[in-house]
Amino acid sequence: MPQTRISIQTRGQGLYEFTAEAEAFVRRNRRDEGLLTVFVRHTSCSLLIQENADPDVRRDLDAFFHRLVPPSDDPSMRWIVHTMEGPDDMPAHIKAALNQVSIGIPVSEGRLTLGTWQGLYLFEHRDRPHLREIVLHLGG
Repeated sequence: MPQTRISIQTRGQGLYEFTAEAEAFVRRNRRDEGLLTVFVRHTSCSLLIQENADPDVRRDLDAFFHRLVPPSDDPSMRWIVHTMEGPDDMPAHIKAALNQVSIGIPVSEGRLTLGTWQGLYLFEHRDRPHLREIVLHLGG
C-alpha cells in the first residue's frame, strides 16, 4: 500500500491547509477507489476537515479554542500541573485530545471525496513554530 510523509512548517497557532498535497499523493498513486488515512505524529497539534473558502472560519476556530482552553498562566487554568514546557504546552495537549490525530477520507474515481468547501488542515496548538510530520497512507 502506498505511503508517504509530508512536513508542514508552522508559524504558531492556527490552521494550515494541506489538501493539495493529499490530493497530489492520491493522483500519483492512481487508485480509483480506496481510503486515504491521514495521521499526525505529534501530541500538541491535530487534524481537521473544515471549510476552506472563508478565512473567518479559521480565525473563529482559533478564537474558540483559545477561549475554551486558555494558556496555563491564565487564572482559570491554575489546576494544570504540567507547566515545564511553557504556558501553551498543556493547553495544546488538551486541544489535541479534543480533536483528531487521524482522519480517513474515501477515494472515489481517483479523487478525495471531500465536499465543495472542505479542506484538510493541520491545527497547530503551540505558540512557537514547529515542523510537523503527517503520514498519508492509501489503502485499497
